Amino acid sequence: MMALVQKPQPPDSAPRQLPTDAALVLAARAGEEWAREALFRRYARLALSLAYRILPYDADIDDLVQDSFLYAFERLNGLTNPQAFQAWLSSIVVRTAGKRLRRRKLQIRLGLRSSEPVDVDQVVSRAAPPDVAAELRAVYALLETLPVEERIALVLRRVERLEIPEIAEHMGLSISTVKRRLNAAEAQLVRASKP
Repeated sequence: MMALVQKPQPPDSAPRQLPTDAALVLAARAGEEWAREALFRRYARLALSLAYRILPYDADIDDLVQDSFLYAFERLNGLTNPQAFQAWLSSIVVRTAGKRLRRRKLQIRLGLRSSEPVDVDQVVSRAAPPDVAAELRAVYALLETLPVEERIALVLRRVERLEIPEIAEHMGLSISTVKRRLNAAEAQLVRASKP
Protein backbone atom coordinates (compact mmCIF):
# COMPACT_ATOMS: atom_id res chain seq x y z
CA MET A 1 0.00 0.00 0.00
CA MET A 2 1.37 3.41 -0.92
CA ALA A 3 1.64 6.14 1.63
CA LEU A 4 0.00 9.37 0.62
CA VAL A 5 2.38 12.27 0.62
CA GLN A 6 0.97 15.73 0.80
CA LYS A 7 2.40 17.92 -1.89
CA PRO A 8 3.73 21.27 -0.79
CA GLN A 9 1.43 24.12 -1.73
CA PRO A 10 2.70 26.99 -3.80
CA PRO A 11 2.99 30.29 -1.91
CA ASP A 12 0.02 31.88 -3.71
CA SER A 13 -2.37 29.19 -2.40
CA ALA A 14 -1.86 30.20 1.23
CA PRO A 15 -5.07 30.93 3.11
CA ARG A 16 -6.33 34.36 2.21
CA GLN A 17 -7.02 36.96 4.82
CA LEU A 18 -10.55 38.30 4.69
CA PRO A 19 -10.76 42.08 4.46
CA THR A 20 -11.47 43.87 7.71
CA ASP A 21 -14.73 45.68 8.32
CA ALA A 22 -12.84 48.96 7.97
CA ALA A 23 -11.49 47.97 4.55
CA LEU A 24 -14.96 46.89 3.40
CA VAL A 25 -16.57 50.09 4.68
CA LEU A 26 -13.97 52.24 2.93
CA ALA A 27 -14.45 50.31 -0.32
CA ALA A 28 -18.23 50.56 0.00
CA ARG A 29 -17.93 54.31 0.56
CA ALA A 30 -15.96 54.46 -2.69
CA GLY A 31 -18.91 52.85 -4.48
CA GLU A 32 -17.64 49.26 -4.65
CA GLU A 33 -20.70 47.01 -4.79
CA TRP A 34 -18.66 43.91 -3.91
CA ALA A 35 -17.80 45.53 -0.56
CA ARG A 36 -21.46 46.19 0.24
CA GLU A 37 -22.29 42.61 -0.67
CA ALA A 38 -19.44 41.35 1.53
CA LEU A 39 -20.70 43.42 4.48
CA PHE A 40 -24.21 42.12 3.90
CA ARG A 41 -23.05 38.51 3.72
CA ARG A 42 -20.89 38.94 6.81
CA TYR A 43 -23.63 40.47 8.99
CA ALA A 44 -27.01 39.44 7.54
CA ARG A 45 -27.34 36.48 9.89
CA LEU A 46 -26.42 38.60 12.93
CA ALA A 47 -28.94 41.29 11.93
CA LEU A 48 -31.65 38.71 11.27
CA SER A 49 -31.17 36.94 14.59
CA LEU A 50 -31.13 40.23 16.53
CA ALA A 51 -34.29 41.43 14.78
CA TYR A 52 -35.96 38.07 15.38
CA ARG A 53 -35.25 38.18 19.11
CA ILE A 54 -36.83 41.62 19.36
CA LEU A 55 -39.77 40.81 17.02
CA PRO A 56 -40.03 37.00 17.03
CA TYR A 57 -43.42 36.82 15.33
CA ASP A 58 -42.99 39.46 12.64
CA ALA A 59 -43.65 38.05 9.17
CA ASP A 60 -41.72 40.96 7.66
CA ILE A 61 -38.48 40.37 9.55
CA ASP A 62 -36.54 40.05 6.28
CA ASP A 63 -37.82 43.48 5.25
CA LEU A 64 -36.67 44.92 8.58
CA VAL A 65 -33.16 43.56 7.97
CA GLN A 66 -33.08 44.84 4.39
CA ASP A 67 -34.32 48.26 5.54
CA SER A 68 -31.57 48.31 8.17
CA PHE A 69 -28.87 47.52 5.62
CA LEU A 70 -30.22 50.08 3.15
CA TYR A 71 -30.20 52.72 5.88
CA ALA A 72 -26.63 51.75 6.85
CA PHE A 73 -25.34 51.82 3.27
CA GLU A 74 -26.97 55.19 2.60
CA ARG A 75 -25.24 56.63 5.67
CA LEU A 76 -21.83 54.94 5.54
CA ASN A 77 -20.13 58.33 5.40
CA GLY A 78 -21.55 59.08 8.84
CA LEU A 79 -19.82 56.08 10.42
CA THR A 80 -16.85 57.65 12.20
CA ASN A 81 -15.09 54.37 13.02
CA PRO A 82 -15.29 52.04 9.99
CA GLN A 83 -14.10 49.08 12.09
CA ALA A 84 -17.23 49.48 14.28
CA PHE A 85 -19.64 48.53 11.47
CA GLN A 86 -21.06 45.54 13.37
CA ALA A 87 -22.04 47.54 16.46
CA TRP A 88 -23.34 50.39 14.30
CA LEU A 89 -25.47 48.03 12.21
CA SER A 90 -26.82 46.38 15.39
CA SER A 91 -27.89 49.82 16.62
CA ILE A 92 -29.69 50.45 13.34
CA VAL A 93 -31.48 47.09 13.57
CA VAL A 94 -32.56 47.84 17.16
CA ARG A 95 -33.90 51.28 16.26
CA THR A 96 -35.66 50.00 13.14
CA ALA A 97 -37.29 47.25 15.21
CA GLY A 98 -38.34 49.88 17.76
CA LYS A 99 -40.07 51.90 15.04
CA ARG A 100 -41.93 48.81 13.87
CA LEU A 101 -42.98 47.97 17.42
CA ARG A 102 -44.32 51.49 17.98
CA ARG A 103 -46.22 51.34 14.68
CA ARG A 104 -47.64 47.92 15.59
CA LYS A 105 -48.79 49.11 19.03
CA LEU A 106 -50.54 52.08 17.45
CA GLN A 107 -52.24 49.84 14.88
CA ILE A 108 -53.43 47.52 17.67
CA ARG A 109 -54.72 50.47 19.69
CA LEU A 110 -56.62 51.76 16.65
CA GLY A 111 -58.06 48.31 15.92
CA LEU A 112 -56.22 48.00 12.62
CA ARG A 113 -54.27 44.96 13.76
CA SER A 114 -54.71 42.22 16.32
CA SER A 115 -52.14 41.39 18.96
CA GLU A 116 -50.09 38.31 18.12
CA PRO A 117 -48.73 36.38 21.09
CA VAL A 118 -45.16 35.14 20.89
CA ASP A 119 -44.83 31.40 20.25
CA VAL A 120 -42.16 30.84 22.89
CA ASP A 121 -41.37 27.35 21.63
CA GLN A 122 -40.21 28.93 18.35
CA VAL A 123 -37.88 31.33 20.19
CA VAL A 124 -36.38 29.21 22.97
CA SER A 125 -33.91 26.57 21.86
CA ARG A 126 -34.64 23.02 22.93
CA ALA A 127 -30.98 22.77 23.90
CA ALA A 128 -31.28 25.67 26.38
CA PRO A 129 -30.70 24.73 30.02
CA PRO A 130 -33.97 24.55 32.00
CA ASP A 131 -33.25 27.69 34.05
CA VAL A 132 -32.43 29.71 30.90
CA ALA A 133 -35.51 28.38 29.10
CA ALA A 134 -37.70 29.32 32.08
CA GLU A 135 -36.25 32.84 32.15
CA LEU A 136 -36.76 33.29 28.41
CA ARG A 137 -40.35 32.04 28.65
CA ALA A 138 -41.06 34.58 31.40
CA VAL A 139 -39.42 37.41 29.41
CA TYR A 140 -41.29 36.66 26.18
CA ALA A 141 -44.61 36.20 27.99
CA LEU A 142 -44.24 39.72 29.39
CA LEU A 143 -43.02 41.48 26.25
CA GLU A 144 -46.37 42.39 24.73
CA THR A 145 -47.39 44.28 27.87
CA LEU A 146 -44.28 46.46 28.04
CA PRO A 147 -43.72 49.87 26.46
CA VAL A 148 -41.41 49.63 23.43
CA GLU A 149 -38.22 51.00 25.06
CA GLU A 150 -38.64 48.77 28.13
CA ARG A 151 -39.24 45.78 25.89
CA ILE A 152 -36.14 46.38 23.78
CA ALA A 153 -33.96 47.10 26.82
CA LEU A 154 -35.14 43.88 28.48
CA VAL A 155 -34.49 41.77 25.37
CA LEU A 156 -31.03 43.27 24.90
CA ARG A 157 -30.18 42.64 28.56
CA ARG A 158 -31.83 39.28 29.26
CA VAL A 159 -31.71 37.63 25.84
CA GLU A 160 -28.72 39.25 24.13
CA ARG A 161 -26.83 39.54 27.44
CA LEU A 162 -25.52 43.01 26.60
CA GLU A 163 -24.11 45.32 29.23
CA ILE A 164 -25.94 48.56 30.03
CA PRO A 165 -23.51 50.85 28.12
CA GLU A 166 -23.93 48.66 25.01
CA ILE A 167 -27.71 48.77 25.36
CA ALA A 168 -27.57 52.56 25.68
CA GLU A 169 -25.48 52.78 22.52
CA HIS A 170 -27.76 50.44 20.56
CA MET A 171 -30.91 52.26 21.66
CA GLY A 172 -29.50 55.77 21.35
CA LEU A 173 -30.37 56.52 24.98
CA SER A 174 -28.39 57.63 28.00
CA ILE A 175 -27.17 55.03 30.48
CA SER A 176 -29.45 56.43 33.18
CA THR A 177 -32.48 56.19 30.86
CA VAL A 178 -31.63 52.59 30.02
CA LYS A 179 -31.30 51.80 33.73
CA ARG A 180 -34.76 53.29 34.37
CA ARG A 181 -36.27 51.31 31.47
CA LEU A 182 -34.64 48.10 32.69
CA ASN A 183 -35.73 48.68 36.30
CA ALA A 184 -39.33 49.19 35.18
CA ALA A 185 -39.24 46.08 32.97
CA GLU A 186 -37.56 43.99 35.67
CA ALA A 187 -40.19 45.09 38.20
CA GLN A 188 -42.90 43.96 35.77
CA LEU A 189 -41.08 40.66 35.29
CA VAL A 190 -40.92 40.08 39.07
CA ARG A 191 -44.63 40.89 39.44
CA ALA A 192 -45.53 38.60 36.56
CA SER A 193 -43.54 35.70 37.99
CA LYS A 194 -45.21 35.85 41.44
CA PRO A 195 -48.11 33.41 41.93
